[in-house]
Amino acid sequence: MNAPAPLLDTALTLATNSIPVLPLRAGKIPFGNCRTCAKNACGGRPNMKTPGPCTCPAPCHAWAAATTDPNVLTSPQWAAAWRDAAAVAYHPGGAGLTVVDLDNAAAIAWARETLPATRTVSTTRGEHWIYRGTMQSANAVRPGVDVKSLMAYARWLGWGAGAMAALPASVGALALTDPAAARRVPQAISAPLGGQRGECPHRTPTYLARGIAMAEQSITDTREAVHTTVYRTFLAVLSTHGRCGCLTDTHVARLFTAAQAKGETPRHCTDAWTNALTTLGL
Repeated sequence: MNAPAPLLDTALTLATNSIPVLPLRAGKIPFGNCRTCAKNACGGRPNMKTPGPCTCPAPCHAWAAATTDPNVLTSPQWAAAWRDAAAVAYHPGGAGLTVVDLDNAAAIAWARETLPATRTVSTTRGEHWIYRGTMQSANAVRPGVDVKSLMAYARWLGWGAGAMAALPASVGALALTDPAAARRVPQAISAPLGGQRGECPHRTPTYLARGIAMAEQSITDTREAVHTTVYRTFLAVLSTHGRCGCLTDTHVARLFTAAQAKGETPRHCTDAWTNALTTLGL
């Protein structure tokens, strides 16, 4: 038997330390679902309220595929994914952990002033602060701050430095939202942007700006079949801009905002976006 590839070797080491892992492809995106689960035909494990491993033989359903079982990680069904993988991810909640993802210097400065010191891992743009304990995951709890724990995944970037502290109440409070306010204030996206792996073919930034504005208007103007309109609009945007790296969180947040203004929930927005990604193979 050949020695395991470096990423699989890392995954197996993490699994022996009770950290559930899964492969990621380029762009920090999980692998698409298997044929049985394509387009979430099986119901989509991440859409369920109770966390747990995906029961599919392939690494389906993002965070729900994370496992500590070496037989699964080295199975033939996972072999192709590991060959094409660009990184290893883990399910923090499954490991009893919470990751505070700090995306820039301002967010790091806020954490140092506000949160208790804990184990820290450097990222490409900021830091992961890791605490013992689990909580509801939430995106954009503050500018540049996401919380990843239950039903979420985080990229593995090493063991980090520093003693790991218990999850403080101040972090748990970040995910608490007043229900009335949640209906008024659109939530940030929790879905990946897309492939982001090709050279941008567009002539000017105006092309993208016009496309996003037209997509927002399409959603805003619809008077019926809102679910269908939102999905088709997301599909159209991704088919044009999903592979070249044009889209940013700001662009996608504009689309989510328009959809939520028509009554779509954040969950419906995320599901529509994820389904559009899957349909296009992104």
